[in-house]
Amino acid sequence: MPLKSPPNWHIIDKTSNQSFKKKTEMENLITELVFIPAPGVGHIMSTIEIAKLLVTRDHHLSITVLLINPPPTFGSCSAVTTYIQSLAKTKMDRISFIDLPQDKTPPVSKVPMAALTNCINNHCKYVRKIVANKMSQPGSARVAGFVVDMFCTGMIDVANEFNIPTYVFFTSNAGFLRFKLYIQTLYDYENQDIVVLSNSDSTIHVPSFAKPVPTKVFPGVFQTLEGLDFVLGSARRLRKAKAIIVNTFLELETHAIKSFSEDCTIPMVYPVGPILNLEGCSLKAAGNDEIITWLDSQPPSSVVFLCFGSTGSFDEFQVKEIANGLERSGYRFLWSLRRPPKDKRTRAPSDYEDLGTVLPEGFLQRTAGIGKVTGWVPQVAVLAHSAVGGFVSHCGWNSLLESLWFGVPSAAWPIDAEQQINAFEMVVELGLALEIKLDHKDFCNQKANKVVVTAEEIENGVRRLMNDKKVRTDVKEMREKSIAAVAEGGSSYASVGRLILDFKRNLL
Repeated sequence: MPLKSPPNWHIIDKTSNQSFKKKTEMENLITELVFIPAPGVGHIMSTIEIAKLLVTRDHHLSITVLLINPPPTFGSCSAVTTYIQSLAKTKMDRISFIDLPQDKTPPVSKVPMAALTNCINNHCKYVRKIVANKMSQPGSARVAGFVVDMFCTGMIDVANEFNIPTYVFFTSNAGFLRFKLYIQTLYDYENQDIVVLSNSDSTIHVPSFAKPVPTKVFPGVFQTLEGLDFVLGSARRLRKAKAIIVNTFLELETHAIKSFSEDCTIPMVYPVGPILNLEGCSLKAAGNDEIITWLDSQPPSSVVFLCFGSTGSFDEFQVKEIANGLERSGYRFLWSLRRPPKDKRTRAPSDYEDLGTVLPEGFLQRTAGIGKVTGWVPQVAVLAHSAVGGFVSHCGWNSLLESLWFGVPSAAWPIDAEQQINAFEMVVELGLALEIKLDHKDFCNQKANKVVVTAEEIENGVRRLMNDKKVRTDVKEMREKSIAAVAEGGSSYASVGRLILDFKRNLL
């Protein structure tokens, strides 16, 4: 493929006095952006964090966030709806929220993420009406761009109707973004059978990774024609954006970020991370007195924290394997254990009323001195606590960025979506995490024979996590780099500056 020009971060801008004056005039342009996050708490939070960052960096910038309510069958629907309603009443400096009407059209796809995308696309008519009204008001700021979530790329067509450029906020990592676009290239231009490839036991070279990628870590959605169709459509729409904003930073994903320059059909990529919601880092502020009291009584870096995201839950057999593995490891632990959803149509877990009904008999009594099992916990606040020395994670990208920010090494136990690729990158490509099981796919194995992670695998993974000094040292070093990246003079700080100028150019 033809090569792009070198990415912007390698260009030294030697401007003349005249061009400097034009740049200053451009910086002072009153600019408005329209943000459209996907209806998930994590996606909305990330969107709000980057919106806050942008208006803080540029006082001539204002943002309207259009909030989409999830369908009733979507996981964590009630939590998302409650969160959206609270935001609609929130006042932030130069950030406003509009709660869109909930579309009642039932989802038509069996692939969860495709069903979510269909739901989002059904809201195009509401977005179109709001933008048309905004642009018709005399004296209002000009809309310089749409910034849409990676699941909201159908909104690009709405933006095009108004001749407004679209920027995609990719809440996952650069490695997976390039992987997704490369798979689309293999299918569209090299006639590769991706379903057969995904179900094989082989490896493949992907531009975003220096090491070959085992097909066993391909996301489960790639293994069916319907799932693949969703992925390919999403990748094709990504190429229609003016630019892609990625929640990562150059020092973490150097190889992946530089690989974008190999394909001139990929839009400009702005690495702006880590974008994190660090509010509520205090467990006391989060109202978890019992947990903070317990953590305060533990030695520094001695506790293994197990948490599997907003939709992570396991059946009783797997829960017992986790319990046995933890007990046999002998390490102190804090385990956020959630009950699987009763309603098969939703993926939203809940807390157990009685943990003893699902755990091995006598487990709570035997581990009372070294362990604590609880329901939902504020993950950021726990990772920030000095007693936490390891994190058994589902490898959601936000969770991995949070663990790096606080210098806590992770053990990878991916469950669904792109988490297998995230785990591969962190464990194999970057050496910043340990493995429990890289190719675990609970998401697409809703059958009686789904893979179980054994107590022995869990025990061994926890032991490696707490004893690997090299990974612990490397994670501590990456923590410093992540903090430096977003500080003034850092790589992501500079990238955000270029992104703001890009918005301004759209008004010239």
